[in-house]
Amino acid sequence: MPPEAVLLESRAMRDSVADRTEVLDKVKALALLPDGVHATTEGVASYFVVHKEVVKKVTQRHRAELSTNGMWVLRGSDLREFKRDNMSLYEESYPQAKTNLTLYTRRTILNIAMLLRDSEVARAVRTYLLDVEESARERVEVPRPRQARPAPTVESLDHRLTRGESSLADIGPALRDLGPVIGRISGRLDRLDRRLDATNRVVCAMSERLSDLAEDVRELRSGPRPLPRPHRHPGSRPKRRDQG
Repeated sequence: MPPEAVLLESRAMRDSVADRTEVLDKVKALALLPDGVHATTEGVASYFVVHKEVVKKVTQRHRAELSTNGMWVLRGSDLREFKRDNMSLYEESYPQAKTNLTLYTRRTILNIAMLLRDSEVARAVRTYLLDVEESARERVEVPRPRQARPAPTVESLDHRLTRGESSLADIGPALRDLGPVIGRISGRLDRLDRRLDATNRVVCAMSERLSDLAEDVRELRSGPRPLPRPHRHPGSRPKRRDQG
């Protein structure tokens, strides 16, 4: 169990157990305001059986930490609204000055229990809190280390080899049964190859024929070619026709 001084001196330790507010009711009954959430400075002092000035000094020294854990001060319109909703139900006289009202949540009160040095109730809360933490740690199951696999023996290796040989013996007949099926599939593939080859030859012949037809069509569209003129020797005159 960690010493009680750890909670008094270490804020990190206090933060780690700040959610254990149930220990407050285990030690002593806590009186809250009618909203069931908050307590006043007088209520906190009554719980720890100390003067309210002691609570105020703790609040002044650790205001930032206590504010983080739920302490807040009401003023102005917030104070008037809170008084209207809650303080009218408060059976006793108005517990604080009318200009402001400091409120403490259960988390804040537990925080104060870990800061008050001269309060028997606060000391009892710290002791109970540490006992609860210790019990929680003991309930956590320690993971067991993984067991190492035993080294293979000669007998286990021989058994694996025997089982492998048996599996290979079973594969042989299966392969023999598949032989004829594979042969038929191979024959069909060969016939398909021959058909594809013949089809390719037909397609090539048709392509050549279409090319020739395209050339003939272009010649027809361009019209008949002019006949070549007869060749004459230079200096010769054309023959005249006899007149009748």
